[in-house]
Amino acid sequence: MAERETLEVDVLIVGGGPSGLAAAYHLRSLNPDASIAVLEKGKEIGAHIISGAVMDPRGINELMPDWKEKGAPVERPVREDHVTYLTSNRKFDLPIIPPPLKNHGNYIISLNKFIRWFGEQVEKNGVDIFAGFSGADLLIEDGAVAGVRTGDKGIDKHGNKKGNYEPGIDIRAKITILAEGSRGSLTKQLVQKFKLDAGRNPQVYTVGVKEIWDVPSQKGVDGRVIHTMGWPLTTEEFGGGFIYNMADGRVSIGLVVGLDYLDPRLDPHKRFQEFKTHPYIRTILEGGTLYSYGAKTIPEGGYWAQPQYYFNGGMIIGDSGGFLNAMRLKGIHLSFKTGMLAAQAASEALAADDFSEARLKRFHDLVESSWVKEELWRVRNFHQAFEHGFLSGMIHTSLQMATGGRGLRNRYTNHPGHARMRKVLEYYNGAVPAPVEAAFDRKLTFDKLTDVYNSGTDHDEDQPCHLVVLEPDICTNRCTKEFGNPCQHFCPAAVYEWTDANRLQINASNCVHCKTCDIMDPYQIINWVTPEGGGGPGYEML
Repeated sequence: MAERETLEVDVLIVGGGPSGLAAAYHLRSLNPDASIAVLEKGKEIGAHIISGAVMDPRGINELMPDWKEKGAPVERPVREDHVTYLTSNRKFDLPIIPPPLKNHGNYIISLNKFIRWFGEQVEKNGVDIFAGFSGADLLIEDGAVAGVRTGDKGIDKHGNKKGNYEPGIDIRAKITILAEGSRGSLTKQLVQKFKLDAGRNPQVYTVGVKEIWDVPSQKGVDGRVIHTMGWPLTTEEFGGGFIYNMADGRVSIGLVVGLDYLDPRLDPHKRFQEFKTHPYIRTILEGGTLYSYGAKTIPEGGYWAQPQYYFNGGMIIGDSGGFLNAMRLKGIHLSFKTGMLAAQAASEALAADDFSEARLKRFHDLVESSWVKEELWRVRNFHQAFEHGFLSGMIHTSLQMATGGRGLRNRYTNHPGHARMRKVLEYYNGAVPAPVEAAFDRKLTFDKLTDVYNSGTDHDEDQPCHLVVLEPDICTNRCTKEFGNPCQHFCPAAVYEWTDANRLQINASNCVHCKTCDIMDPYQIINWVTPEGGGGPGYEML
């Protein structure tokens, strides 16, 4: 029987995205002698990274002032901003750009490409990066996190060991920093076990569905940023579209949909395909070809929804800790900064040889005295203001901007997104229409399987399903009647399929790791766990 190996480090960082790499990079500069390891579930750094993205450079400027000189890949500085309201066949440009959406001084980037480059800088500084290893379980001893156990490899779909079986490794650390991104699986375990969300608002999410296009006619238009409101979303739904002109005729286009919608049949991927058929959007993509596809969830609950992000033995940073400015549609700069602040707290804790919650509260204090708190405080009630629809949300947002984020009261409350979904008969007033099959031309619009192919997603199909339905009977006996099995609609990767035999088929090999199912299932019985390390999307340019 293979023995489980143990690796001991001073600081273990779970997640090789912007916050995790920033923490590693800054900690190395503060403490050259510390042993630091970064654990990344993707097959390589950047493989699972996806964002819009327009980057506010404030965070990277502080972390690495010479980032441009070191060759960081940037598509273009933002040259022009547009905010447009769409109806089904017309557009209305806002004459004045709302201050949160002004991007002068920011950069259009491929975060995927940027993080691949940044990972190289971190490795050059002597940090160990273990790509292709998923963090499966927390090591908890005497009420403190003592590290992470990586997932076993070489287990077949029936749970039996294959010939290439390798047990996971126990990576023991004095400090564990969780930087897993949105709805991190270890972060979810930790928050539930230690009730780190007690007294907080429930976190609320959106899902962004995105494609990169090569459009010859768009060469020379680089640096343009377009944000849209309205169609194809209704006034009861939160979200909007984006089109960012990158270099050499590449176009980053996507639709963000709030995961607190009412309609159990809402399909974010389908809405995105509809978005591209708008006459205005169609003219932008005309003559182009699809290059890549991806989807991810975004934590938008803001300041009041953040869990306690320090604990005995570690800290939570970046998207995992809810550090995102939903009004500005930006979180990369906050990821860099929270990584830096966590590194400072970790360095001080190593010097004091004290890794208790009381010592690591230093991270919280650093955040509260930094521009991170200042920025998040000004938008603390943003997403909650839209619980009663678009018009109400815009009114409350205007009040909040005039009152420094307060609005009508200091703290707006909200409901978990999944709890807002209505039952089918209730939503459609007892007359449920027959489902309409979408028509995709495979030139402008694409079905989910075609898009998944373009995401580079790859999983070994002979492994345990990483999408665990905790109470399968609910799917057949209740969900079919009550909600019409919304998983087959909200998943942007065709993972959940309801067969003619009235059986749920889970196509786990399609999964792009967006976590929408874990978030939006109305019964909260889908538990997303890490698949075998190295599996998942192979994103490029996203």
